[in-house]
Amino acid sequence: MQKQVDKWAQQFQPPYWQPHEILARLSEEVGELAREINHLYGPKKKKETESTVELGDEIADVIFTVCCMANSQGIDLDECFEKMMKEKHYGRDANRYERKESQ
Repeated sequence: MQKQVDKWAQQFQPPYWQPHEILARLSEEVGELAREINHLYGPKKKKETESTVELGDEIADVIFTVCCMANSQGIDLDECFEKMMKEKHYGRDANRYERKESQ
């Protein structure tokens, strides 16, 4: 995903905004995702005049913006994700949550 985002971004000058600008954009995108979750599962329902938005589209916007942040900082998200999974989920948190009974 990062390579696709970078290919798209490289057509612009500069290809990426400053980190604080990307963070502001990420906050906006997470807010839009939260709004949709609230419409789907919370007490706040959409107005009749509001259009339907796909939850996956909002998640994709968040991922795109995270890729922009990572790319602008030279961070390989695949590498960081693998490290996090190894250290936290397969290490420290391996027995933190109740597991399903084996079948």
